[in-house]
Amino acid sequence: MMEPTELERRLHEAFPGAEVEVSDMTGTKDHFQARIVTPAFAGQSLIKQHQMVYGALGEAMKGAIHALALRTYTPESWAKSQGTE
Repeated sequence: MMEPTELERRLHEAFPGAEVEVSDMTGTKDHFQARIVTPAFAGQSLIKQHQMVYGALGEAMKGAIHALALRTYTPESWAKSQGTE
């Protein structure tokens, strides 16, 4: 099991300055949803962005995290999705 705050900490370490929001989807501390907004995703495919996140979480993806729904954005794509271009 892992606390959402621990996932947020790890993601902030991997993507300094990123906007990160993590939610525990089931209350069991192993099914999460995360939104990550960072310039590090610029020029990367969605698959590559997700691989970058999985790499940042390392061994937790093989045990403590059973499921992780990702929403990854560059600051520009996030602004566009929010209608604040």
